[in-house]
Amino acid sequence: MSRPELIGRYRIERRLGTGAFGVVWLAHDDRLEAPVAVKVMADNWAYRMDVRERFLEEARLLRKGTSAGVVQVFDVGELPDERPYFVMEYADRGTLEDRMAAGVPTIAESLALTARAARGAADLHEAGIVHRDIKPSNVLLASGSEGQERVLLADLGLAKNLAQASGLTVVAGSAGYMAPEQAEPFDGIDARADVYSLGAVLYHLVTGSVPGPPGKVLPPAKVRPDVPKDVQRAVLRAMERDRERRWPTAGAFADELERLAGRAAGERGRPARRSRSRTVLAGVAALAVVAGGGTAATALLRHGTPPATERVTDTTGRVSVAVPRSWGRQIVDSGWSPAGLGLSGGHQPGLTVAQDVAEWPDLGSEVSGVFVGAYGGSAKDLAAKAAAVKHRSCSYRGSRSFSDAAWRGTVRTWTSCGGSGRDLDEVALAPAAGRPPEVYVQVRYKAGDSGTATTDRILRSLRVTA
Repeated sequence: MSRPELIGRYRIERRLGTGAFGVVWLAHDDRLEAPVAVKVMADNWAYRMDVRERFLEEARLLRKGTSAGVVQVFDVGELPDERPYFVMEYADRGTLEDRMAAGVPTIAESLALTARAARGAADLHEAGIVHRDIKPSNVLLASGSEGQERVLLADLGLAKNLAQASGLTVVAGSAGYMAPEQAEPFDGIDARADVYSLGAVLYHLVTGSVPGPPGKVLPPAKVRPDVPKDVQRAVLRAMERDRERRWPTAGAFADELERLAGRAAGERGRPARRSRSRTVLAGVAALAVVAGGGTAATALLRHGTPPATERVTDTTGRVSVAVPRSWGRQIVDSGWSPAGLGLSGGHQPGLTVAQDVAEWPDLGSEVSGVFVGAYGGSAKDLAAKAAAVKHRSCSYRGSRSFSDAAWRGTVRTWTSCGGSGRDLDEVALAPAAGRPPEVYVQVRYKAGDSGTATTDRILRSLRVTA
């Protein structure tokens, strides 16, 4: 999405970020003479009424969760093309993720920041809302009165009403921060899912590394030896795989963190910052945060000389594909919903691998990558739905046939997407042997690259099992 001059009465200055279904802009309210953040629904989702309702529901939940620890919504509106937007307070000090980019904070600072985030989560829970995606990029920092820094929870795109969260739920969250029950659609979730995420945020703050999968989390002191034992106990209790063993509420967790922060602040001789690179164990996979699609993203810190291509696999082991090495920085590997194409069927295996998966939903972003989604239904239905997709920010160039020993299908090519200099190939594949699953694929690449050859190599490398 190119930068607009105005959104409603708000004068746009620059892009702040991209989420699962929208773009956030820094704007200025000339009437009130104040900066604001404006979140606009992405144009590639404009035709989806269910996504539109989910987008607006985020604004409603933010209003419902009114609290000093939750970002506030001031206004809502529609663009001339009927895409909705909402206006929020602007966090002038960025995100917790930005703060960590400067280095690992002190123990005392890490505890204090997480405690304030936990207070915001407790306020959401009191309002009947579970966030489901607390991570450093969703924790905002803003200037407060008398020089005090405010910590605000933001991005309720995955939030759910607690009264409705005990039954079947969509797999949602971000790798490293997601409670194990969020990956089990029949387990149901409650406020303790956010307690797990808050523990993971504190783990990241004190160690400089995103924690591993639930049940396989290295004790913080194994990564940073000077982590006090009581801090480690607080973190690991928050991240217990069994939610019955976690802190019972976000408020209880905040109480303990504030106690520990007071003790840590009284200690002397700690360095103010440590080099980020020293806190990551050599040769260990580190996990990256993603704000896209409510799924899990993993990025590997590679050592040595990597090959020209890299094979990636989803969490089920059923979907794998080889992609250009320069694209393989992050992977969203926890599946997809065919309902996004208007198809029936529940959650299916799939993955997205890209240079930056947080930017993947925005066709205007300068990101190359691949999406692969398996589909167990009719190949005819999948082909028809894929052929009906329109990308209004791209120019349609035409179609061509693809076939090899494993797959056959029609590749539709879109160019100049969102003014980003990226082209898009889109294809519904049927197995040559005539047995399901079918596959929906998107390949996005830099204009001028050998797109046809790259796409064909990717399709030939594709492996999907029933």
